[in-house]
Amino acid sequence: MNLKLIALLFFIGIGTLSAQNADSLYMRQNYEKFEYHIPMRDGAELFTIVYVPKDTKKTYPILLNRTCYNASRYANYKTFSQPSDFLVKDKYIITYQDVRGRYMSDGEFNNMTPNIPGNDPKNKKDIDESSDTYDTIDWLIKNIKGNNGRVGMFGISYPGFYTAAAIPDAHPALKASSPQAPIADFFFDDFHHNGAFLQSYTAAFSVFGYQKEGRTKENWFQDQGRRFFEDRPKDGYDFHMRQGPLKNITEKYHYDNFFWKQIIEHPNYDEFWQKRNLLPHLKNVNHAVMTVGGWFDAEDLYGPLNIYKTIEKTSPKAKNTIVMGPWRHGGWARETGKTTHNHIYFGDSISTFYQRNIERPFFAYHLKDEKNPKLPEAYMFDTGKKEWQQFDVWPPKSIPPVRLTFKPDGTLGINETVDESTVFEYTSDPNKPVPYTSQIEGLTFTPRNYMSDDQRNASRRPDVLTFESEILKDDVVLAGEIMAKLKVSMTGTDADFIVKLIDVYPDDQEDYDHNPENIVMAGYQQMVRSEVFRGRFRNSFEHPEPFVSGAISEVDFALQDILHTFKPGHRIMIQIHSTWFPFIDRNPQKYVENIYEANEEDFIKSTISIYGSSEIQVGGIQDIKTPVEFKK
Repeated sequence: MNLKLIALLFFIGIGTLSAQNADSLYMRQNYEKFEYHIPMRDGAELFTIVYVPKDTKKTYPILLNRTCYNASRYANYKTFSQPSDFLVKDKYIITYQDVRGRYMSDGEFNNMTPNIPGNDPKNKKDIDESSDTYDTIDWLIKNIKGNNGRVGMFGISYPGFYTAAAIPDAHPALKASSPQAPIADFFFDDFHHNGAFLQSYTAAFSVFGYQKEGRTKENWFQDQGRRFFEDRPKDGYDFHMRQGPLKNITEKYHYDNFFWKQIIEHPNYDEFWQKRNLLPHLKNVNHAVMTVGGWFDAEDLYGPLNIYKTIEKTSPKAKNTIVMGPWRHGGWARETGKTTHNHIYFGDSISTFYQRNIERPFFAYHLKDEKNPKLPEAYMFDTGKKEWQQFDVWPPKSIPPVRLTFKPDGTLGINETVDESTVFEYTSDPNKPVPYTSQIEGLTFTPRNYMSDDQRNASRRPDVLTFESEILKDDVVLAGEIMAKLKVSMTGTDADFIVKLIDVYPDDQEDYDHNPENIVMAGYQQMVRSEVFRGRFRNSFEHPEPFVSGAISEVDFALQDILHTFKPGHRIMIQIHSTWFPFIDRNPQKYVENIYEANEEDFIKSTISIYGSSEIQVGGIQDIKTPVEFKK
């Protein structure tokens, strides 16, 4: 696959490229294009494309998108639905900028540049994304004719992070920010989940781990990417198994990649990662923020939920809104007619509804003084009922919490007492790991479809514990935060724990028209929410510990939030296992100091016990600590 296309697809995360020409004629007729190199306080210049409405009878707000994915791709009057057609036709000064160290901008690129509190324009040394955004906005306000003195920011994925990173010490002209699928912390987003490395992202390092030389519009990382994609494997599971331990990937593929080197040198949540956590810096927010995410976003689900919640805690008076829809990564930025994820249908024109009824009035109100849309605190899509819900607080207080417990006969209890003497066992073998998807999938840049995939293949494996409720007679609504509270022991000294919450469809469920004939919806086990936890971090992400073989330990961790109604005739299922390959890397199950440097002989079988006192808590007030607080 062409590396330009790979980088483009990774950035937008929104499917086909067919929409790229949709608005180019309108843009040419109604906008004038300018290109600038905007000076930063330290002398570096950032390449910026500015589209200004040709109608000079009015003044317009500025919409700013900062990206590491090549601003020049927007240079031919193409917006790629960034922003939406509604915003383009409402007329804004639309601006795209290469961030520091990328493409046509000067400087050195830094993944998740650490925030430096206290944005003093007179300080020429302390440079971060907030200061670069501040300097950019200041220049635009003073130099672009026809602006009304107000700025809004938007962006999806990494550009979503840049939007959120501009919130601390923001320029006074920044009035509305919409971080969309934003990264918050790379130890929990994208490249890791709760410290477990996402081996399925291995090919993505070519985009993020090389510095360019000078200004360029070309993808300078193409040669490195070809190491993976020149002869693209058709079976990603087999490809990654053949690599063996991660140290072999270092030697074969990423020997010259600076980001990979940082990953393997910092396997724990040390100062390197803590400095790159954006959440502690989201304080004293004084402008409107609307965070957007997708319930089936395989890349950045942690980010939007936790950015919203953090602002709620630190800035309770802020105009803070969250929107979560039935989308994959960035899916709200395009309209497919029928909204589906993988095999599941959710409704028609859901993205258009969001763009027209939520995003459009948000920016119009805060940047143009148009009618107040009176958006709710939380605009959330119920992925079971398949309809929008509005809440005045999130997590919601109006929906009662639910406890899911494990009964001796393997059934799932709903708000039932447990038999704490029961023990469930499985043998986990890292050399025969559980596949993360029900179908053969080629080598991916990042995986996406698995988030709602059928789990029947996993439920039939002996190394997967499966607990299934009785057929439901009434709606069961699960809403808010989820905590897995496990009591475990093992014959090894380390293990991962994967917990999956699954909606089991009735045996008479009809097939969807959009699916291939081999996809049978009767009895479909749709994954609704899942998460992995690397057991060594059970007491501290910064200071890992081995398990004591045979001793009972507590492993408590948060899954990401949920809003899902399990309907009558359906069942609720929980699965627990310890490998999930190649979505996450293989834990050797014998404790080693650094899994990135593990040897083949370190990978051992382990018999893992889950005790009956374990449970899954959904809703209510959960004791979810921040990563730095995660210590007993």
